[in-house]
Amino acid sequence: MLKWTIYVSFLGAVVTALLPLRREGWARWVALLTVIVGAGLAGGGLSQVAAQDGARLVLADRAWVPELGIRYTLAADGLSAVLAALTGVAAAAGVLFSWNVEGRVREFFGLYLWLVGAVYGVFLSFDLFLFFVFYELAIVPKYFLIAIWGSTRREYAAMKLVLYSFVGSAMVLLALLAAYVMAGKTSFAWADLAGHPFPRAFQMWAFPLMFVGFGILAGLWPWHTWAPTGHVAAPTAASMLLAGVVMKLGAYGCLRVAMPLFPEALQPWGESILGFRSWPQVFAWLGLLGILWGGLVALAQRDFKFVIGYSSVSHMGFVILGLMTLNLAGWQGAVLQMVSHGLIAGLLFAVVGRMVYDRTHTRDLQQLGPMRLAQALPFAAVSFVLAGAASAGMPGFSGFIAEVHVLLGAWQRWPALAVLAGIGVLLGVAYIWRSLQGAFLGDESGERPGHKGSMPDLPGITWPERLGTVLLLVGVIYLGLYPKPFLQLVTPVLDGSLYRELQAGGVW
Repeated sequence: MLKWTIYVSFLGAVVTALLPLRREGWARWVALLTVIVGAGLAGGGLSQVAAQDGARLVLADRAWVPELGIRYTLAADGLSAVLAALTGVAAAAGVLFSWNVEGRVREFFGLYLWLVGAVYGVFLSFDLFLFFVFYELAIVPKYFLIAIWGSTRREYAAMKLVLYSFVGSAMVLLALLAAYVMAGKTSFAWADLAGHPFPRAFQMWAFPLMFVGFGILAGLWPWHTWAPTGHVAAPTAASMLLAGVVMKLGAYGCLRVAMPLFPEALQPWGESILGFRSWPQVFAWLGLLGILWGGLVALAQRDFKFVIGYSSVSHMGFVILGLMTLNLAGWQGAVLQMVSHGLIAGLLFAVVGRMVYDRTHTRDLQQLGPMRLAQALPFAAVSFVLAGAASAGMPGFSGFIAEVHVLLGAWQRWPALAVLAGIGVLLGVAYIWRSLQGAFLGDESGERPGHKGSMPDLPGITWPERLGTVLLLVGVIYLGLYPKPFLQLVTPVLDGSLYRELQAGGVW
């Protein structure tokens, strides 16, 4: 069932692109039907995987390039199935928030579905060559979606995103090919490469090369600068997918590929270099810097969308920190944060990009303040309050449960880093409150809705926007109030024999 998420998405892309010009408006409905079917298949796949009791469900396994040991292997476990389900929800919400797209509608939704299909492919690939193919296929539509339908400095943002993505991909490919050669050039299967005893000296340089390569797409500091620029320039649906799902491809690659392939690189070096004793310490500090730097820069922004863009860097820092704790609580928090941030960031970009910017034609907080948007667009204001509360880590929302797990995992490993990461949570409260104050409750000079300024006559919130908002909010609240089903799916993977060895190897 899950493998059809890939095929349905690519088929929808082809059908959308081939629609006659006079029927261009049908592209919206084709895209909506496609993502709904994909989300339904992903949801059904969750049930199938849950019934496996932690075992991996093989979806397809056939020889592809037998001379090189490359197979077309699709499979799913709790980790990949959960992220596929996130993709389905984020993709459906993105189509709903793109209902207003007018120019080149067929091409827009065709590229959008292409991106969705490639993302499904990454999460479900268990042959690492196939994994890399889908990973690369996701880069092309990102460029065109931003360069053609984007806004602020769209050509620059699209090119920067693609260049960063290709550099990261080249690093991943180099490490992957080196591992393939070192393993005897017989197989690209994830299980075969993850189980091969690579020499420690090889792992010590191959791991950081691959981890940084994936980390670039995950917004790893200091290679994060493409992310805010790309988020701001992208059209709403592309921003939602970029922050909600595409950044998770990098984090998933770190957890699924880089760490299991090179477990000895996670052990202590045996000596101290610049105060660091292991690669996990190095990347944990980079994750922490991402948390703090992203939060501080978000706090200083006047552009509403840049606030959310830098907040994504901060929240992805929690993912990196959680991965480097090398314990179950931290890993659970990292995966929870991937899903939580995917839902929350999607909703925040929808509010800022579609509900506010497309109606007011400005993202400047000082210009938005006098418009009294809390009265002009009350649904947008309430949506931002709820999404902002989730982003700031308020109990009852998914952001809280994810960050608590990461902080608990970090406390077990490095109490000082956990305390510093907690400051990042406080920064999140600050920049969310400042944005709410500036955009919806009055300008930064102190004006309030009671001021006798003129309230603009703005178009009301449409039914697709309301439906997309409800879809994302349900996920955010459900995960925050009842994370047990989610944890029951991912914990058998993270506490399985392979990852348990990583935990044991990370003790120092």
